[in-house]
Amino acid sequence: MASSSATQEFVPISEVRDGIVLLKDGGMRGVLLASSLNFSLKSEDERNAILLQFQDFLNSLDFSIEINIQSRRLDIRPYIALLEEQEKRQMNNLLKIQTREYIEFIRNFTENTNIMTKNFFIVVPYTPAIINASKSGGIAATLGFGQKKTAAAQNEATFEESRTQLEERLGIVEQGLVRTGIRVARLGTEEVIELFYKAFNPGETEKPVKSA
Repeated sequence: MASSSATQEFVPISEVRDGIVLLKDGGMRGVLLASSLNFSLKSEDERNAILLQFQDFLNSLDFSIEINIQSRRLDIRPYIALLEEQEKRQMNNLLKIQTREYIEFIRNFTENTNIMTKNFFIVVPYTPAIINASKSGGIAATLGFGQKKTAAAQNEATFEESRTQLEERLGIVEQGLVRTGIRVARLGTEEVIELFYKAFNPGETEKPVKSA
């Protein structure tokens, strides 16, 4: 239990709320999932146009962004488990044999070939200004009346204001990437939690797959 608490001290994340990462230092982060572009299928003119558009997008930003590439080995086990379930339900003996052969082919192919998957994430930051609650609480804060309620209301108001600022930045990044032909999607709370869980627990993909 003590080691678990000690490990959490090194994680800079306080919580994930409405798809927004709240850091312990008060900062906020939004995460976008971006698609990739295959330059080999583009003509030279198309490549130059994409590069110029991306350059214009970067030059238009007045805030920093982080481009993160996550490369992981493809976990084929859930697909194999699905095929095995279908094999059990198959009543046609010929189809059952073909399904089994296909399962063995996929298993042998993935064991002998290191198949990797890549995901591209854009992290957009925003750090709200720190406001002294004792100075903004008025007479109630000075006399000590309703401090908890006032602080909670101020925290909520600060979060909503900061989220608006962060969403404006996310919108700017989305529009800029779309102009270059890149598809983007904002990660929700569950997607963000899963992303960071896998980042901090890379060995989880090696655990056995639970049967349905």
